[in-house]
Amino acid sequence: MGTLSGKLALVTGSNSGIGLGVARELAAQGADIVINSFTDRPEDDQIAHDISNEYNVFARYLKADLQNPDECRALVAEAGNVDILVNNAGIQHVAAIEEFPTDKWNAIIAINLSSAFHTTAAALPGMYARGWGRIINIASAHGLTASPYKSAYVAAKHGVVGLTKTTALETAEVDITCNAICPGYVLTPLVEAQIPDTMAKYEMDRETVVREVLLERQPSKQFATTEQIGQTTVFLCSDAAKQITGTTISIDGGWTAL
Repeated sequence: MGTLSGKLALVTGSNSGIGLGVARELAAQGADIVINSFTDRPEDDQIAHDISNEYNVFARYLKADLQNPDECRALVAEAGNVDILVNNAGIQHVAAIEEFPTDKWNAIIAINLSSAFHTTAAALPGMYARGWGRIINIASAHGLTASPYKSAYVAAKHGVVGLTKTTALETAEVDITCNAICPGYVLTPLVEAQIPDTMAKYEMDRETVVREVLLERQPSKQFATTEQIGQTTVFLCSDAAKQITGTTISIDGGWTAL
């Protein structure tokens, strides 16, 4: 039995990348898992089936469009007694402020920030009733610092950090914690897929593109991994982290130390 046996974890935006990495690490510690995205494909259910078989836990996939507040709250209700909530869902768009499309701004704020509010609001009553809960918000280095042309993403991730602090204060006298993990660049399939095009654009080899372009602002010049983020999430669910709440943990190779 793992350290999280008997707990149910809901991870939003988790059919790939960071979210899937987090879900797998939680399952490895015995947590039952609900993964989520906005798609409705056989592959999504297969991911949950594979997690269930590999880790001998209950796992299922639930579709929800996290731009919709009602679907955010319905996701929590359908998931069941959510003990661990990981708000990971996010999208990105890059443009100057004066050119930033209104629909992109609205979507990024809805998915990256508002969904975390709605899922948290829906999950807290059950956590209060059971006297235990862990909320981990996957923010970003951009929740602590900024970059040009990412106004909506930076605003949303700063908002996530603020929501984290408020949630922690409201739950401080109960065994419920809320923290934010702030990754820098993480090697996900999405990032990996961008490397060949970036190599062609800058006429550089892979190693140079990674060090000088993708990881320009990450002093370690190494990607964080989804496993590292998942294992940090597991730590935040442990008894060792019982008095860690309302804070941010950076996994950014020194980015925010600059």
